[in-house]
Amino acid sequence: MPNVEPKPKVGLDRSKTGRAKGTPNKTTALLKDAILKAAEGAGGEGGMVAYLQAQAKANPGPFMALLGKVLPMQIQGDPDSPIFTVIERRVVDPVR
Repeated sequence: MPNVEPKPKVGLDRSKTGRAKGTPNKTTALLKDAILKAAEGAGGEGGMVAYLQAQAKANPGPFMALLGKVLPMQIQGDPDSPIFTVIERRVVDPVR
């Protein structure tokens, strides 16, 4: 019986591709920084706040959508009076 060498793998080993878990995407970070700098510059002397105020007046719909995405990140509970979520299930007899 002749010696048969194994065939080499075809394609990429996907376990060794991509960035490591937890490593931030450089492109996303660069784009975010560029957007923030553009907003800062567009606001003139007032900076980003002035720009966002102008956008809130000129485009209230998109601004409210943006505000809706930012607000949930800002809610914090009081450490002395924590917020609890209670799920209550009631079974109601439909005959009554």
